[in-house]
Amino acid sequence: MELTPVLRSEWLKIRTLRSLPGALLALFAATTAFSAIAGVSETSDPGFDPLFTSLSGVVPGQIAAVSFGAMAVSSEFQSGALRLSLAAVPRRGRWFAAKAAVIAVPALLVGLVTALAALLAARAGLGTAADGLGTGEQVRGVVGCGVYLMLMALFAAGLAALLRSGVATLSLLIPFILVVSFVIGDATGTVADFLPDKAGQLVLRETYDGTLGPWSGLAVTALWAAAALLAGAWSLRRRDA
Repeated sequence: MELTPVLRSEWLKIRTLRSLPGALLALFAATTAFSAIAGVSETSDPGFDPLFTSLSGVVPGQIAAVSFGAMAVSSEFQSGALRLSLAAVPRRGRWFAAKAAVIAVPALLVGLVTALAALLAARAGLGTAADGLGTGEQVRGVVGCGVYLMLMALFAAGLAALLRSGVATLSLLIPFILVVSFVIGDATGTVADFLPDKAGQLVLRETYDGTLGPWSGLAVTALWAAAALLAGAWSLRRRDA
């Protein structure tokens, strides 16, 4: 079977499963709202980073991106849906590649729109405090933010395929992002620099410390996402539907 019909089928699932467009809408709303709030907050902190402040809504907003990726895959493990999918597309690797693609594209597009909206909303509140931001830095932040959100969605999708459960995936990732990574986030020059979220978020910063830069940090997040997808694909091939 050619890949195009598989992509169309998987895209139809994304569009018709109500919780998935809802997750993308939540991504946009939460990220933009939290960035706008950050923009009108106190900026007298000597460590103030106007670019990260403008895009800081990504930190809570990424939960929606993770949920989108996890639910898109975990829905296949409910009510025997995976058996029907694999009956239509017996080549499991091709089916999983199509699933990953229809997760990646909308996550990237919504992520880019969200990042631009968040930047504009926060800059309106920051006023002259953001005058030092150059065009190149802002473009890098918006593009990097969209790519980061896509990678986190794919990371969650791979884990959901491995664990075969959206609940288990979110129970693992959400506390990690909100608690574990936050607690050790100030530790630079250590393993904390290579955590999937902390590494990728360097692209959102005007200034940064540690061993990684904006794009090398995003590459680390890409490696985490690739490893999760490979693990998910392996599990899909090895285990019964």
